[in-house]
Amino acid sequence: MTTPDTTNSRRVVAVYGSSGVKPDEPDWQIAQEVGRSLGAAGYGVLSGGYGGVMAACSQGAAEAGGHVIGAEVGLFKQRGKELNRWVTERVSFETLRDRLYFLVQRPDAFVVLRGGIGTLSELALLWSLLQVGELPARPCVVVGPMWRRFVELFAETAPIRPADMRWLTLVDHAEEVVPALEAWWAAPPDMVLRLGD
Repeated sequence: MTTPDTTNSRRVVAVYGSSGVKPDEPDWQIAQEVGRSLGAAGYGVLSGGYGGVMAACSQGAAEAGGHVIGAEVGLFKQRGKELNRWVTERVSFETLRDRLYFLVQRPDAFVVLRGGIGTLSELALLWSLLQVGELPARPCVVVGPMWRRFVELFAETAPIRPADMRWLTLVDHAEEVVPALEAWWAAPPDMVLRLGD
């Protein structure tokens, strides 16, 4: 087990991603690497706490000595779903809606890995709340070619301002996540929206 750096021990990073990923798939390895690097850098790692990307990231963070938080939902519990075994702190919610808002409002930073509709809803809500100023500025690192293509196409075709792209940091690889977070905190980008942006 790696001894984590304590520099960021008070910061919690939410990781979003698909619940359907299996341990033999590349997305599992990517999520595990992201979790490991976050845990080793001293970050607490927060996710939905169940399977797929959530489990892989939890495993990586736990193996690096990191603190792992899982957000469980009453609906899933009723269906017999349990949080993954690497979760060290459990936060419970009755509804998916309540959990969604917690996963967007509580963390100090966000990492978005490959996922489907649930992951898209998390990213869209987060981006919107940052853009309108309901959430204070904080880093959101979006990982991988799927999201890069999606975000670039969205920016090209949707009626959004170029300034709205400032809220996302696009990276291609897992090893770029922690450096991107550190760079953001070392020199937060200018998030003041000017007329005409």
